[in-house]
Amino acid sequence: MVPNHQESSVQHPDDLRRSDHTAADSHDLIQVRGARENNLTGVSLDIPKRRLTVFTGVSGSGKSSLVFDTIAAESRRLINETYTAFIQNFMPSLGRPDVDSLRNLSAAIIVDQERIGGNARSTVGTVTDAHTMLRIMFSRIGTPHVGPPSVFSFNRAEGMCPECEGLGKVSEIDIDQLVDRELSLNDGAIKVPGFGVDNWYWQVMAHSGLVDPTRKLKDYTPEQWEDFLHKPATKVKVGSNSFTYEGLVIKVKRLYLAKDRESMQPQARAFADRAVKLATCPACDGSRLNEAARSAMIDGRTITQCSAMQIDDLAEFVRSIRNTSVGPVLETLRETLDSLAGIGLGYLSLDRESSTLSGGEAQRVKMVRHLSSSLTDVTYVFDEPTAGLHPHDIRRMNDLLLQLRDKGNTVLVVEHKPETIRIADHVVDLGPGAGTAGGRICFAGDLAGLRKSGTLTGRYLDHRVPLREKARRPDGHLPVRNASLHNLRDVNVDIPLGVLTVITGVAGSGKSSLIHGYVAGQDGVVVADQSPIRGSRRSNPATYTGLLDPIRSAFAKANGVKPGLFSANSEGACPACKGIGLIYTDLAMMAEVAAVCEECEGKRFTPKVLSYQLRGKNISEVLGMSVTEAREFFPTGQARVILDRLGAVGLGYLGLGQPLTTLSGGERQRLKLAIHMAKNGTTYVLDEPTTGLHLADVDQLLALLDRLVDDGNTVIVIEHHQAVMAHADWIIDLGPGAGHDGGQVVFTGTPAELVDTGTSLTAVHLRDYVTQR
Repeated sequence: MVPNHQESSVQHPDDLRRSDHTAADSHDLIQVRGARENNLTGVSLDIPKRRLTVFTGVSGSGKSSLVFDTIAAESRRLINETYTAFIQNFMPSLGRPDVDSLRNLSAAIIVDQERIGGNARSTVGTVTDAHTMLRIMFSRIGTPHVGPPSVFSFNRAEGMCPECEGLGKVSEIDIDQLVDRELSLNDGAIKVPGFGVDNWYWQVMAHSGLVDPTRKLKDYTPEQWEDFLHKPATKVKVGSNSFTYEGLVIKVKRLYLAKDRESMQPQARAFADRAVKLATCPACDGSRLNEAARSAMIDGRTITQCSAMQIDDLAEFVRSIRNTSVGPVLETLRETLDSLAGIGLGYLSLDRESSTLSGGEAQRVKMVRHLSSSLTDVTYVFDEPTAGLHPHDIRRMNDLLLQLRDKGNTVLVVEHKPETIRIADHVVDLGPGAGTAGGRICFAGDLAGLRKSGTLTGRYLDHRVPLREKARRPDGHLPVRNASLHNLRDVNVDIPLGVLTVITGVAGSGKSSLIHGYVAGQDGVVVADQSPIRGSRRSNPATYTGLLDPIRSAFAKANGVKPGLFSANSEGACPACKGIGLIYTDLAMMAEVAAVCEECEGKRFTPKVLSYQLRGKNISEVLGMSVTEAREFFPTGQARVILDRLGAVGLGYLGLGQPLTTLSGGERQRLKLAIHMAKNGTTYVLDEPTTGLHLADVDQLLALLDRLVDDGNTVIVIEHHQAVMAHADWIIDLGPGAGHDGGQVVFTGTPAELVDTGTSLTAVHLRDYVTQR
């Protein structure tokens, strides 16, 4: 639980309203009055313009609701309103935030951690326009001359490889995922869903006369094997009837692979994911371009070689080109590449798919567009820009934030890291708790005032987690041998079992390649990574965790009715709002409007369902409980087990029926961790679990990791947070740099040994951390 603390050093909303008549004359303050978006409790405050303001507070305290959902959202909405109704019809609908008034807003540019497109055609080069500049350059001075810039585009017909259509990969079906060669058809050799023995598809194949259903597949003749897998649609007689026979591979492609994955049933989607392997296109060797585009060279390099180079190496190559005919293009390309390298992304390549970037990498790629912009007096809004950054790289990020401010812009940053809080001109601390216990301003002022404020953030700003007095001893080792994935350089390392191991190193040093490439996927290994949670506005913690099942069963048993009645996605749902609790009205070019359903009053269920009670509560009232309240209501059984896990990861304040779409990044990460705790794993791999966590919540996370280890598990954490490093039993540090400057194990041992003898960047920063007390 978040401890109580005093709210100080902040003006009372009444005082703010009384001063409006003088403040309104000034355009140097963004004035927020009566903000009630999500859990905000009528927040009123003034934010200085052309300054760096950092918003702090525990996860779920209302930071994003204030900065993104109120200030940035209203700025975007007002800008959209300047366009004609016809143009607005083609723009996303933006509703007006729940706030009394917002004054002195400037145009807001949001630089968040949303992944950059899931399209396989989107790369670092395309999203930064660096590849566009390369294409122009090769079309002008490449030899031999092969045509205009579009000839060098893998997204255009004239440039793409005809074999893979510009994707660089081709789909291959793994036959051994379709069949068991040791069995006959009669014994169930086909493993494809829907092809079980005596199923209709099976009968057509088994009785086609083309193969022997009693013979093991491995004993088929080459002709039988070809007919079984690849024979085109052919009429065959089964008994007295004629049917169309297709080879198994052809039928599987038509039934499963030609369909949208997201629309498939879970079992079918899981099969499709197993059965299809993406292999490098043999025609273009993964370069995506056709032969003509690959033939042009500048100083001995093709455009595909340039795209595959590490960005800081490509920047050197571009600087070496001397040709005045493409001077402006060269200069712009150099600036873009230097910006990427300066922002700590020099280890990437332009051909890296943008969907594979982490949230922190994606955010930094987006920043590149703004660093060289001539715009001033705009509002930049950042969501944890230090996510995924080593302490060494946080300094660079801080410099970039200050650079944007010094150009005359207002910079608003939602952040937990003390290194960034300390550079703020102004700090706004929200809380005191999360969810309904938050949504208030606890402090607004400078850093010195925050330290004296007595707020949770103020108290934890200089908090340090000490090194362990005695590290736990491993009870075995998980050997990794000759690891060479991505930039790893034939790495050999033993990962200790039965202890807490932290994998460290600068971004791009090879941490994820080592763990996700060689540890994840092994038996007994459970991975909690940063992939987004799938869920619509119908999904909530109760449905996502499986908690709703024992709750529905308890209601059904108590009332002698079917469990399905107590699902808002089934027959018990209010027919007017279809179980959402809100009615959404499409107003064409205007913003979609959500109103509480009048028929069920937002309770989501029919009156009949709401008449059924469990210990004096109906299903809507139970789903309205927080995790902490529900733990008292369900003292035993499977529901209590799930609720205890949610409480253990610090989500006691979360509402059971709260839509997943309203959860912050930190809340979603911990929700996934709670799910994974239910699995029978002996080794837990966590990828930056401190993402989105307040300094005080990190202590709670460390207690949870200790509990997992003390219960007999192995915990491996990929992490940059010094508190987690200090608390570890064992550290494996990769580096020394990023990209081709990394990929080596530069240290293995206890944190105390790293502090005493280490020379890596991690050692330097951990040493500073534990000695600054």
